Amino acid sequence: MKDVIVVGAGFAGAVFAREMAEIGKKVLLLEKRSHIGGNMFEEESPAGVRVHKYGPHIFHTNSERVFNYLKRFGEWYKYEHRVLGRIDGKLVPIPFNFKSIDLLFSEREAVELKTVLSKNYAENKRVSLFELMEHEDEKVRVLGRFVLEKVFLNYTAKQWGVSIDKIDRSTINRVPVVAGYDDRYFQDSIQMMPKDGFTKIFERVLDHANIETRLNTNAKAVLRLDLENEKVWFEGRVFTGPVFFSGAIDEFLDYEFGKLPYRSLNLVFEDVEQEWFQPASVVNYPNEEDFTRITEFKHFHTQ
Repeated sequence: MKDVIVVGAGFAGAVFAREMAEIGKKVLLLEKRSHIGGNMFEEESPAGVRVHKYGPHIFHTNSERVFNYLKRFGEWYKYEHRVLGRIDGKLVPIPFNFKSIDLLFSEREAVELKTVLSKNYAENKRVSLFELMEHEDEKVRVLGRFVLEKVFLNYTAKQWGVSIDKIDRSTINRVPVVAGYDDRYFQDSIQMMPKDGFTKIFERVLDHANIETRLNTNAKAVLRLDLENEKVWFEGRVFTGPVFFSGAIDEFLDYEFGKLPYRSLNLVFEDVEQEWFQPASVVNYPNEEDFTRITEFKHFHTQ
């Protein structure tokens, strides 16, 4: 019998399993998919390009402690993520910033908008969309409404499947407007990608004699919660050790308290016979198209 059961082989589950293993605990890791790595799993396309199977993931943090921990399991290289959006027929930086203003407004309008933003905010300050829309200066409010309409309105409806008025303000504010020319998607002090890809990082994290990994194993088939008696049953026997669960909790509880509104993406992969397809790793299509974005994974990697 193992000392610890971990459900889910994503970052949370893999790191917890490793931490338990390193203090001498025997760990059983259960993963219902056929691979480790959770949504950060990568595989090579027929053309040999490393592809993020569940959508693009970029490592970024302000924590030296977190990054130093991960450096134990592989080499990393600097990568600063930049995103473009197709707005009014032009590819402009997202988050919306001074360069976006230069591309979409007349020279006079652009100067006015940049001046008023610089007057009210520190250089490269990231400002929430709703703060702009509620600002005392009319020019700032107009810019906020413009960004809402051109960048968020249709994109959010496509991505979440509901109108923007049904989305929490915190979700909209995740992508701010930048009062400067910093066109990086993230401003964290550490922005990196693993040299050999994320899957190799996971393989090394889980490479420990005290960790047994079972793939293609649904925890619901082998684990049973007896909440009334505060017991956990594993393969028909009471398990007294800790269970670390990192999966979809609503599914595990048979949706007893309803279904949680997870966001989902419909991903379609294609190989194109040309050296580069687009000028950035991610290009968003917020308005005319039915899809939300195109990712070209070659931009992420040093392959």
